[in-house]
Amino acid sequence: MAGVPAGTPVLKASLRRELLAARATLTPEQLTDSADALARTALTLPELSGARTVAAYVSVGREPGTRALLDALRARGVRVLLPVLLPDNDLDWAVYESPDRLLKAGRGLLEPGGPRLGPAAVLDAGAVLLPGLAADTRGMRLGRGGGSYDRVLARLTAAGAHPALVVLLYGHEVVARVPAEPHDHPVDAVVTPAGTRRFGR
Repeated sequence: MAGVPAGTPVLKASLRRELLAARATLTPEQLTDSADALARTALTLPELSGARTVAAYVSVGREPGTRALLDALRARGVRVLLPVLLPDNDLDWAVYESPDRLLKAGRGLLEPGGPRLGPAAVLDAGAVLLPGLAADTRGMRLGRGGGSYDRVLARLTAAGAHPALVVLLYGHEVVARVPAEPHDHPVDAVVTPAGTRRFGR
């Protein structure tokens, strides 16, 4: 690919392994404490407080915890959309109703049990919370490599939609440089348990 250093996918894979190994060392107490702090920090964002609809996700495993944040947004009257993974790795969406309405799905995911709204439902969001493994000082995000959110971001761009793009990470996952390819899309902000970092468009 033009303009992409040779070996970029290999560099991404290596960085993913390193970051996942670091997450594996986190204790249950650290996971709980960071999830509470992440929710407190994220809830102060004007991008979230001003959004009537937020596209989010249910954290699993050792991802930065989103459960408290989802419930707090819903308590504010925000319409929270959660992803439903489709067979081709694209994402459908459904409204988050409550924790007991989350269903176990493939790949260890939890998905909302309500009616499916279609992949284009994300276009209604004023803010999109993205999972990731790292982000750099340019706002470039490193995902897990499945491509689902690349499709979401491409759909938003194609529709001329410009929601606030926010990635949720641990503090040490904000790094100097993330290997980037032409399809990678910068985010507007990174939220960690310790605070928020914003980037220019």
